Amino acid sequence: MTTSQVHGRPYVLISTDGHAGADPADYKPYLERRWHDEFDAWWAAFTDPWWEIDPDSKYKAGVASYVDPINWESTKRLELLESFGIVGEVIFPNTAQPFYPTATLAAAAPRSRDEYERRWAGLQAHNRWLVDFCGDAPGRRYGLVQLFLDDVDAAVAEVRWAKAAGLKGVLLPPDHHLNLINLYYPSLEPLWAICAELAMPVHRHGIVVGNAEDGHPESQAVAQICGTYESGYFGHRSLFQLVFAGVFERHPQLKFVFTELGGTNWSLPEIQRLDTWVETSLHDPVLSRFGRSAAEGLSMKPSDYFRRNVYLSTLVGLADIASRHDVGIDRILWGADFPHQEGTVPYVVESLRATMAAVPEDEVRQMTSRNAAAVYDIDLDQLQPVADRFGPAPELVATSLSTRELDGLSGLSIFRGILGQQVEAASASR
Repeated sequence: MTTSQVHGRPYVLISTDGHAGADPADYKPYLERRWHDEFDAWWAAFTDPWWEIDPDSKYKAGVASYVDPINWESTKRLELLESFGIVGEVIFPNTAQPFYPTATLAAAAPRSRDEYERRWAGLQAHNRWLVDFCGDAPGRRYGLVQLFLDDVDAAVAEVRWAKAAGLKGVLLPPDHHLNLINLYYPSLEPLWAICAELAMPVHRHGIVVGNAEDGHPESQAVAQICGTYESGYFGHRSLFQLVFAGVFERHPQLKFVFTELGGTNWSLPEIQRLDTWVETSLHDPVLSRFGRSAAEGLSMKPSDYFRRNVYLSTLVGLADIASRHDVGIDRILWGADFPHQEGTVPYVVESLRATMAAVPEDEVRQMTSRNAAAVYDIDLDQLQPVADRFGPAPELVATSLSTRELDGLSGLSIFRGILGQQVEAASASR
């Protein structure tokens, strides 16, 4: 963290939602040799139904591969992000890892011991590749170690390795209706303890949880829309599980980050319901039979744990800005979701102007860099000189989009997403 005065200098934009991964063929050197023959067979047969609905981005640069090379081409990625004003990013996975049935964020956790052993080997290969990838840009990439929870001792050992290797946090496996990962099990206590001890923030990232196991095209279409709709619930339920299990009570230093899970406003009714539920469980003569023992183990209200332990990483839309003080401005982390098509690249500065033009400079800094620095132990003094070259000036971000700019952006899905219908309405009224 920095203590220097940076008022008036360009913003240090740190995206807390970036995605990267190796070209899958390049994971092989990171695998133990005993897996090499199986890897060759897996990669030769690999196919992914997501290719049809998530085509290569405009940054493909003519490389013949099913995924965008901007995921792994370190120098080009850095230069591209700098051109949009971003000087640091938290790295989530993106490409298919060895022995996965699909791209990482669309896959359920393993459902058999055999599947676990192979996927764990592939996951570890990505973790080790990620250390090298972050090492290509010291102080500017903050990698997250991926885990499975099938073997808690192995997960704890991987967290220890990750901390020593310089990674900055932990990514839990996706919660998915094909393999629910309940976080209230006492067997997970060693994991929460080591993450708190080593100051490794824990993450849940949004995924599409739909799956059409019958292979029928119509089922696949329904699975995609249902999976997108359900993503929020499968991510948000981590909050009440951790609260009621007393994880935040036992580990006041533990940081838990919800990333790309429906903005920030979902948290307001959720923590209100949790507060009410705990109060009812303590005093209602009927419901107290079910929840009193868990509620009595809490020394604070759920909303207090939220405001101490929980952070929300999002694109930050107008609705998030309007409620930022209710949610807690110190809970909000800005992310660009690069290189996903639903992210704000290449309109990073325009999206900031559209949402934060009227926000005080100090608050913009808090959401776009200072909160991230606190969560991931980032040196803003190191990043400020880079931001002085590439970051947007506060006066630019404070300039509202013009009528011409609104007209040009009104058809872009990202602006409909972060502004609701405001862009279209503004353009239509002029």
